[in-house]
Amino acid sequence: MRDEPRSGCAINAAVEALGDQWSLIVLRDVVFGGRRHFRELLGRSEEGIASNILSSRLKALVTGGLLTREQAGRGHRATYSLTEAGIQTVPVMVALGSWGMRHRPTTPELTVRARLLEEGGPQLWQNLMDELRETHLGTPRPNPHHPRASELLRTAYEQALTETR
Repeated sequence: MRDEPRSGCAINAAVEALGDQWSLIVLRDVVFGGRRHFRELLGRSEEGIASNILSSRLKALVTGGLLTREQAGRGHRATYSLTEAGIQTVPVMVALGSWGMRHRPTTPELTVRARLLEEGGPQLWQNLMDELRETHLGTPRPNPHHPRASELLRTAYEQALTETR
């Protein structure tokens, strides 16, 4: 990832930060899968990311300000956390998921979250982002008594898995 974009174009700047397919997949797995450690991201990748690619993308996402890496002591796993910039990729991922549902072959279990996020609209996205802020940044959710967006998405995914088996 470059320090400075090739041009002052906002789309170019975003594509340079997010345009690599693996970077978006890693962010997706942190945002929607709650995966925060290298081994979780590697072992539970639906797309089968290689360890050297994952390592490279994690470094690029940290350098690009989308993730932070908590240094782990000897024998402990490093933990990756979303930054505010990383959390604000949620609407971008929702838009990509909506487009993918309509224009590419998908499976029900891997599309259910995209469908729910599209149907839930900006309020559901905001609830998810508030929850991510709580988990990754330590900022309490403004409405702690509201149901967790992640629970809705997880439950729907697990139900879709059960139905496809």
